[in-house]
Amino acid sequence: MDNFFHRHAYLIEHTDASVPRVLMNEIDWSHRLIGIKGPRGVGKTSFLLQYIKLHFNPQSERCLYISMSSFYFQGCSLVKFAGEFVKRGGRVLVIDQIYKQEGWRDMICECYHTYPQLNIIYSTTTVEQAEAKDHEINTLSKCYFLHGFSLREYINQQTHENLPRVTLEEVLFNTEQVQKNILMKVRPWIYLQNYLHHGYYPFYQESYNFTERLLKNLNAMIEIDILFIKQIDIKYLTRLKQLLYLLTVNQNNSPNVSYLAKEIQTSRATVMNYMNSLEDARLIHQIYKSGANGPKKPARILLHNTNLLYALLNDTPREQDIMETFFTNSVWRHHTVESGQKPGIFIVNNHKICVCNKTDKRRKDNDLLYARYNCEVSHNGDIPIWLFGFIF
Repeated sequence: MDNFFHRHAYLIEHTDASVPRVLMNEIDWSHRLIGIKGPRGVGKTSFLLQYIKLHFNPQSERCLYISMSSFYFQGCSLVKFAGEFVKRGGRVLVIDQIYKQEGWRDMICECYHTYPQLNIIYSTTTVEQAEAKDHEINTLSKCYFLHGFSLREYINQQTHENLPRVTLEEVLFNTEQVQKNILMKVRPWIYLQNYLHHGYYPFYQESYNFTERLLKNLNAMIEIDILFIKQIDIKYLTRLKQLLYLLTVNQNNSPNVSYLAKEIQTSRATVMNYMNSLEDARLIHQIYKSGANGPKKPARILLHNTNLLYALLNDTPREQDIMETFFTNSVWRHHTVESGQKPGIFIVNNHKICVCNKTDKRRKDNDLLYARYNCEVSHNGDIPIWLFGFIF
């Protein structure tokens, strides 16, 4: 146990909590069982360590961070470990990467019932087995989702500003005032290109090659988070990777499921299941026509974020694809995003929004709002697309 406390103190000492994530203030930390879900690479470990640093003395034994990547737990029960921690006066056990432990949901529930004086915070992936939805842990725990950086969070990290979030309605209908408040402090457009290339995943702040790190994470998402958790045979790994690549190079078209099934040599039903798994892993967005959703074929498939687009393509992505991916990633968390009838048009909470270049000469449609890229400020009622990056 002492070794775990020593490691805990070292990690907390070397954690930067100067710019905490927004989610930090949205969690009810008094709840006895809290789950932090997120895909690989969005900073779940750093988030947990930031929480501890902000709320506990590093030398205190009331709180302890542990990771299920430790081989120690291959020979020691988590429930037994939690009991020893409680005997030493421990009250908050923070468990990282809990999904690596087989039967972890049962273990967490047993700890919850056995040690009523103990609060448990755990992190896990967004990929789950279908039967997990009916597990007791879903009624006991409050779960929160940690995403990658928004453009606003990225700019705050770069400038140490504290730019606040805005609502979708403010962006759409109070554009000039909202952009004025932001432009008084920073010029977001000059940060946008770097964000699109490497700003979504927090590990861009580390020194080694970002794209190589992202590709390594991407492979782990498929090989571990999807194959291992969904219990897909390893021999089908190539099919999953090939499918993701095909979706990437054809993302400006409606997915042809029959073509995809033929290319990766499997059935249409399997392709649909694979696409759902890729979406669970936060690798793609499946966008449906208004009023439709699974199991029907999606109208569009976009990559989850623009960093993936740059990493997966050898050539520079099309600017329209980049901006549509940025737009959908910026609004999907709290809003319904559907595909419009024409290219570049999305329906967000029943608002029709056209994503287009500032130079596009489109006939004005009173039913449409225009999210323009390559422009820094609004013009003639259009909305600069970077402003959508301030919604979360």
